[in-house]
Amino acid sequence: MQDSGPLTWPIGFRAYTGHGGLREHGDDISVVASDRPATSAAMFTQSLFAGPAVLLSRVHAEGQKLRAVTTLANNANVATGRQGEENAAEVVRRVAGILGVPQDEVLIGSTGVIGRPLPMDTIRAHFDETAEHGLAAFQAAPLDVARALMTTDTRPKTAVRTVGRARIVGVAKGVGMLEPNMATMLAYVFTDAELPPADLDSALRTAVNRTFNCLSVDTDTSTSDTVAVIANGAAGPVDPVRFAEALTDLCLDLTRQLASDGEGATKLLRVTVGGAGDPAQAKRIAKSVVNSPLVKTAVHGADPNWGRVLMAIGKNTDDTAIVPGKVTVSFGDIEVYPEEPEADTLDRLVAHMRQDEVDIVITLGLGAAEATVYGCDLSAGYVRVNADYTT
Repeated sequence: MQDSGPLTWPIGFRAYTGHGGLREHGDDISVVASDRPATSAAMFTQSLFAGPAVLLSRVHAEGQKLRAVTTLANNANVATGRQGEENAAEVVRRVAGILGVPQDEVLIGSTGVIGRPLPMDTIRAHFDETAEHGLAAFQAAPLDVARALMTTDTRPKTAVRTVGRARIVGVAKGVGMLEPNMATMLAYVFTDAELPPADLDSALRTAVNRTFNCLSVDTDTSTSDTVAVIANGAAGPVDPVRFAEALTDLCLDLTRQLASDGEGATKLLRVTVGGAGDPAQAKRIAKSVVNSPLVKTAVHGADPNWGRVLMAIGKNTDDTAIVPGKVTVSFGDIEVYPEEPEADTLDRLVAHMRQDEVDIVITLGLGAAEATVYGCDLSAGYVRVNADYTT
């Protein structure tokens, strides 16, 4: 397994991006497709208001034979009733027609403002024009697709890994409304590795649990979250264990990119909890800290108010096994609890908190379980982005 490779599609994949009128400028429609049948796995939001794109894609994903993904950016097509469902189905039908594949082999993603119908007249005109060019229009690179997915993102997110002769390429978007509860935001992974459906599904679920589900920007779970992996086998079989390791590493790379680009973010915040009684407790306490507005604002201002971390741990009142006397808290390698920091320690703490990446390390003294979660600081920029989102 190598850490990276060229940012080009794996063997047998091609992509298209174009402007369909969903936003004023720039590409807002994308399609990535395999030129041969493929195996797939996918996970979706658990939101009670899941949008038509998610509802339709859940059905198509059941067969584990997806070979194409299309995404509409800047409009979530959520809370749009029966018309929204029909519009999502029409988009899939049009994409399947251009590709010459069955409709149930196409996954659709839609991301952006909730409660607004899709501008279908402009979308139809766009696909009519695209259909005239057919597959000749599929010349987009992974970076083009990553840009076409963006809404409030400030930069595209991509990652590449290799396993033997096979390559794994991932693209993702999402910087707000981001507290995954299955997968997260939109993240698509394409590989020319050959794997049985069960191995691919297991690898994805393990990767999501260790990466995307350890990410939080603002505690809010999107109505459109989708993560999918499509494997067309063009490079031949790979060792399932090595593939799973590479997939997790790629997803962690994307997770860090998403966290550091959180809306208004200036710093990546990483919280590790060790010595927990079980992995669920470790992740629960770590999420409590990374999601605390008071911790996040202290990190933003490099304010050495380490007591806020204790507060964020202590508010988990159902975790009665936690005893303050067994707990330790450090920022990087600077311990701040239980020993009261001296003046020079606080100076070192401020210096650490001024860095682009801030680490908070907690031990509970209860067991051997550990979890690391990823987030960002909270700035006035987050308020501005979301106060003015639709205006």
